[in-house]
Formats: sequence, structure tokens, C-alpha cells
Amino acid sequence: MSWLGDYEDPYDAYDESSVRERPNPKANRARSKHRPAHEDAVTGIVTAVDRGRYTLAVRVGEPDESVVTAARARELRRQAIVAGDRVDVVGDTTGDEGTLARIVRIQPRTTVLRRSADDVDVVERVIVANADVLLMVVAAADPEPRPGLVDRYLVAALDAGITPVLVVTKTDVADPEPFLANFEGLDIEVWRSSIDAPPVEALRSRLDGHTTVAVGHSGVGKSTLVNALVPSANRAVSHVNAVTGRGRHTSSSTVSFKLGDGWIIDTPGVRSFGLGHVATANVLQGFPDLAAVAEDCPRGCTHQPDEEYCELAIAAAEGRLEPRRVASMQRMLATLVAARRQRFEE
Repeated sequence: MSWLGDYEDPYDAYDESSVRERPNPKANRARSKHRPAHEDAVTGIVTAVDRGRYTLAVRVGEPDESVVTAARARELRRQAIVAGDRVDVVGDTTGDEGTLARIVRIQPRTTVLRRSADDVDVVERVIVANADVLLMVVAAADPEPRPGLVDRYLVAALDAGITPVLVVTKTDVADPEPFLANFEGLDIEVWRSSIDAPPVEALRSRLDGHTTVAVGHSGVGKSTLVNALVPSANRAVSHVNAVTGRGRHTSSSTVSFKLGDGWIIDTPGVRSFGLGHVATANVLQGFPDLAAVAEDCPRGCTHQPDEEYCELAIAAAEGRLEPRRVASMQRMLATLVAARRQRFEE
């Protein structure tokens, strides 16, 4: 008699009746690292974001173009999706009432306009994606223009690689030239707009074919300008408080509108534009002529007027650089220097 005893099959000697299996109450399959390719996905442009729901324009320019509401796929939950993003969408893309599509991919962005909550905060907030024009709207008066805020817009635009365009509204209320003198040394495209004669048609032609993001202090007429450029936009507008001189926030969301063969993205009015995420070198790169001279500056040079051996100041004094252009650059860099100093002190 062998050690197997009376068992005919040698494996019968092993009893597994007491083995306990781990319960699977959800009865779901083990997750796989392989994700579907979604080869049937269609491309959409994010036009608005509202509490986890995204409004998209899909198949733009095609006969079956439609506006779709979508949610994001689970694997994208840690990625910001903003107005201007090009995304891949699956599911029901008819745009019929009650339907919901799903965003499965974010396509590579060409540009990203960002700001931080303040100059101390280095965490960036993405405002819009894929814009190539930054439309900076400023009022000549009511409220008073703020050169420092425009400097911040310019720094953010240079950091993102976006072309800045300045629109001064209410030029029939006050002379804009003293304000514009702050930027004489910079190659900024400037448009003047009066209440009775805004340059709507010319500006619409200028922005056609571009993705433009409009920014501006509350009450400067930014949403009014957007409504003039896109009559169907119906963006809320308001007046300026006669006591505080401040506008009331009326545009509470970022929304894109079709403008010819391009888009214009209206953003909520802001009174601050944090630059805690911007590097000084990125600003200099926006001015190749100044950056080339700055390469000869001493190591650690802040390029400020009090720097004794700054090549920018020396070149301006010798007439090799336009003094007003250098002064404008120094003012923008001073904004970043102050931000860094504030961060250190806190």
C-alpha cells in the first residue's frame, strides 16, 4: 500500500474545501492598465466650463457641427480642462437635449495663459488654452487706468508666447495719451475706442482667424466690446460705482464665442493678476534685442535702474537702446522682483 492510501488519483489527497475566497461585492473586473484607443472619438473645442460639465463645439465647420455637453473621463480627473482646449470626445455627440458625451483626451496645447492667486502663490491657475492673441481692455477713465495691471498682462502674455493687443475704451471721456505714454517703448498694438464710435468692424477683421482671450478690470467695457463683436453673446454688463470707482463683477465665467473663422474668449473681470509662477528669463525672451544685451550683464543682475553695471541701463544711456523701451522693461521686471521679495519675506 502506497503513501497515497486508497486514493486512485494522486491529487485527490489535497482537500481545498476549507479555502476562503475574498468576497467581491461590487462584482467588478480587475482594472487593466490598457485603455481603449477611442479611435471613433471626434474633436471638440471647450467653450465653457460649469461645475464639472463642459460645453463643446464639435465638428466645427462641418455640416453636422453641434454643441455638446460632456463630462470628463475618470482618467482625466486630475487634469484641468479649460476654455480653448481641443479635446477628443466619445459617446452621444449629436447635441440633442438630455445627451451627455465624454471627454477622453486633451490634445496638446499650443499656448497656456496662466495666473496665480497672488504674487506669493506659485501655484498656477490655467485661464485659457490655445489662445494666440491677448486682448487687454482698459478704460481711459471711469475707472482710472492702471499701468501696473497692464504690465502684468504683458508679462503673462510674454510668458505664454501670446501676442498682446491693447484696447483703450472711453477715449471720449478722457485723453488716453498720458496713460499710453507708459508703453511708448514697447511694440504693442493699440486700438482706441469711444462710446459712440467703437472700432467694431476693424477689430473684428483684425481678430478673424485667431483665438483671442479678452481680459480687463471690471467696468472697463470688456463685455460690452465682446457683445459688439459678437451680437449673439449677450454677456452681462454693468456700470461703475460712482463712490469707489470700481466696476461690479458681471461676467462670472469664462466663455468662448465664434468670431469669423476664430474665437473670442471672454473672462471674468479681475482686479489682480498674480505672477508668482513666472520666471524673469521668460519676460526677457519676449524682447530679443534687450535679451541679447542683457546676456553681458553681471551674474544675478536684476536689470533695475539701481544696478550699477546693468548692460541694459548702460546701452540706453549710450543710445544703443531706446531708453523708453528699457524703462518699460525695467518696470515690468520690477513687478516680478517685488513679487519674489514678498514671497521671501512671508
